Amino acid sequence: MTLAFLLCLCVLLVVAALGAPIAHAILIASLAYLAAAGQSIGVAGKVLVDGLYQSYILLAVPLFIVASNIMNAGTISDRLLRFCVALVGRFRGGLGHVNVVASLIFSGMSGSAVADAAGIGKLIIEMMVKSGHYTRGYAAAITAASATIGPIIPPSIPMVLYALVSNSSIGFLFLGGILPGVLMGVVLMAMNGFIAHRRGFGLEAPVPAHELPRLTLDAGPALLMPAILLYGIYGGITTPTEAAAIAAFYALILAAVFYRALSLRAFVDILVTSARSSAAVGLVIGGALILNYVVASENIPDLVADWLVKLDVSPLMFLLGVNLLLLILGCLLDASTIILVIIPLFLPTCRELGVDLVHFGVVAVVNTMIGLITPPYGMLLFVINAVTRIPLAEMIREIWPFLLVLVAALLLLILFPGITLWLPRAFGYPG
Repeated sequence: MTLAFLLCLCVLLVVAALGAPIAHAILIASLAYLAAAGQSIGVAGKVLVDGLYQSYILLAVPLFIVASNIMNAGTISDRLLRFCVALVGRFRGGLGHVNVVASLIFSGMSGSAVADAAGIGKLIIEMMVKSGHYTRGYAAAITAASATIGPIIPPSIPMVLYALVSNSSIGFLFLGGILPGVLMGVVLMAMNGFIAHRRGFGLEAPVPAHELPRLTLDAGPALLMPAILLYGIYGGITTPTEAAAIAAFYALILAAVFYRALSLRAFVDILVTSARSSAAVGLVIGGALILNYVVASENIPDLVADWLVKLDVSPLMFLLGVNLLLLILGCLLDASTIILVIIPLFLPTCRELGVDLVHFGVVAVVNTMIGLITPPYGMLLFVINAVTRIPLAEMIREIWPFLLVLVAALLLLILFPGITLWLPRAFGYPG
């Protein structure tokens, strides 16, 4: 490890500690390394431009962001919620179950935990609090926990980023996320049911069974979006990037023409908001591309791989150790930074130990999603606090049971790779 790289790490830690956005800290630290190593600052520009032009799949990120923002607009979220209430609202803890099922459905449209929490999550929190059966903190906590499912079930922005750094198939990653996402939903609903019976939450008025077909038809076009997306990719009709464009176009037609719930002014606002969100992700990606060049120049991934292989670490112990580290880092860093900067350090070790990269990627994304609700810096907690004004202390007090069952689900995914790999293998994955 050279003096220039030590300077890079020190600058990164100091700038981040001063409160600068992590993307800015990464960029400044990387430039400090280039200067200290006697390399031209122009190298940063070349690495950035080359990385972006060689990564066609990155175009899927802004397109999925646009699609999720359109689906959040107008009456689409309301229709999906009414369908979920009719489906599972009649059971004890019903609106908590609705919260999880809505996230499972909406995750097939957004690919973003933040979009889930800020959009449909805000609506369901208002419903839960208004019912009088749930405290504000509980409603916010289960909303944050269920929003973590969003980037696991396809489409998934974090999995697109993982595919970028690992050269894994985005199609098989999407397939690998389906069963883990369902598992996360099951454990959250089980915990919600347990708490509901223990605390004696009141029952909601059941929606008559004869209303279910009408509500299903009403939400049907929105429910078709994940199916269209997956059929396009796995039917060999579109690439993942083209599928993202189709998803955005379908969401636009659905909101503007079919449901007539999107005005021109609202559409312009959506494009502006999506551009800002895409730019924020783009800054992290750009900084990570330059920092990854720095890390590769120092040969850090190969050094880590050699060190771990010499320790004679088994694949299972490697996975457990890495996931423990990621859980700790998830308390401090956002998911994009972990996927783009930290995960690449362990990919050579995965190859050396024979760890399947699709399994590793899905498990890593699940891990980083758990980090989004882990105090003290869980991003989803801050997002919900910003959109609902529910105090963080109330959310943190209620989040622990849901955090516990999500970590248990993560452990199951680590111990039983077949949960992740069964669907990819069924579609021809050789791993």
